[in-house]
Amino acid sequence: MSHAEIEIERRDRVTHGDYIAKLDTSDSTAKLSWTDRQGVRHAEHTFVPPEARGKGVAEALVKALVADARQEGFKIAPDCSYVERYFDRHKDLSDLRA
Repeated sequence: MSHAEIEIERRDRVTHGDYIAKLDTSDSTAKLSWTDRQGVRHAEHTFVPPEARGKGVAEALVKALVADARQEGFKIAPDCSYVERYFDRHKDLSDLRA
């Protein structure tokens, strides 16, 4: 599964929302959940079903969040351990980190 094949749906409910990846392999979905606090999106939880792990799904979810942060001008607080590790590995994103 390449990143191009991972379709991300954004569900934005103003103060919170999700980035959802529909998975070909199962009926389940992968999800990155966030909550907005004073203009900072707190990435609180990233979940990928066990059968879909290791295929770049979580990374695609974080990249969608990062792309929106660049476009919309908000900062990201990586409260979730996966998002925190992603930011630690990608130092070029430090300007987006809250």
